[in-house]
Amino acid sequence: MAGRKQFDTDTALDAAMVQFWRAGYADTSLDDLSRATGLNRSSIYSSLGDKDTLFLRCLERYATRYGGKYDAALSCAVDRPLAAVRAFFEVTLERIADPGLPDGCLVAQSAMATPVLSSRVAARTKEAVGFQHTRLRAALKAGGLHDEVAETFAIHVAAVNQSLAVMSRTGASTEQLRAIVQVTLDALGRVLGASG
Repeated sequence: MAGRKQFDTDTALDAAMVQFWRAGYADTSLDDLSRATGLNRSSIYSSLGDKDTLFLRCLERYATRYGGKYDAALSCAVDRPLAAVRAFFEVTLERIADPGLPDGCLVAQSAMATPVLSSRVAARTKEAVGFQHTRLRAALKAGGLHDEVAETFAIHVAAVNQSLAVMSRTGASTEQLRAIVQVTLDALGRVLGASG
């Protein structure tokens, strides 16, 4: 239609996601979103929603994009649980090392900002964190760990994974992040060896 500005929704959502990821929900204004997406405020509202709605769409986009990668990494857990957890961490380490992406993790950053989030956004953030724990527990149980041990390691691996994002934001080197991961893999390897 002549005179009507056209834009690609996926491109705009990716730009908004990176803006929220870089600055956080509270420190991202509508002006920031307008600059990031190239859309004016009224276009953002009419096409992408209010700030909460847009943030939820971006959080969902992020969780889907990386959730699929985590699921693929854990897919070998039945036969090779330690390799699956190593691959799980690799998804995070590769994302952190990507110079085209902001440091950290949008989910971890959002979880730390829970006090300033709306109840709707805080609840969705909590679900995203919980889903990571759930996928890890299922993979570890499939890999032969008993319920209680699988639960303990699922919580631990999820916590370490989120801490990698936080540590990367504070300037931890790749070697330091890999050393953190290795401590967890060594502990899991001992447990798997004892249960095998």
